[in-house]
Amino acid sequence: MNSIRIFDIKTNPTLSSCLFALASVAQADLNVRFIEGAPKDRFEISSVSDCLNGPLTVSINLDGSAGGLIFDTTSKGAGVEVFQPFELTTGTVLVDQAPTVMDGDTALSLRLSALPKGQVVAFTLDVDDTGSAREITVSGAEIAGARVKVDSAEGSRSAVFDATAQARVEASSCDV
Repeated sequence: MNSIRIFDIKTNPTLSSCLFALASVAQADLNVRFIEGAPKDRFEISSVSDCLNGPLTVSINLDGSAGGLIFDTTSKGAGVEVFQPFELTTGTVLVDQAPTVMDGDTALSLRLSALPKGQVVAFTLDVDDTGSAREITVSGAEIAGARVKVDSAEGSRSAVFDATAQARVEASSCDV
């Protein structure tokens, strides 16, 4: 005889953790990815939801990153060797206000009109670490701990970059 087994998530922490992880992945609305490059590093902001109605502000804050990261935008100042100013490369039509990023800054914010599902806003600049001997090369583990915040009409939500250089933000309560 076949039996049906019922699990109680209150008494089964493993099941509870798995369900929470699945719910978190399913509800992520916005992904931010850091891509190390030479001479320009790249950030890609993408929507995986139909729910990111604008306007919204996406902020990246490098404070708390494992590598003590900074933006290196000029030849003089806090960064080392190669420098690159902020440059929007993809999705410029969605950007209402691009940031002014100064050399040595650790945070920037982009004001977006909206971010429809499948759309990408990307920008390049140079990111240096202040915590190792290879200051001009930033690994995914070095950006771990940096934060992404999304401000919209629904409020403010944030996520932390992981060791794979990605942050996933649940930015809306919309069910599609």
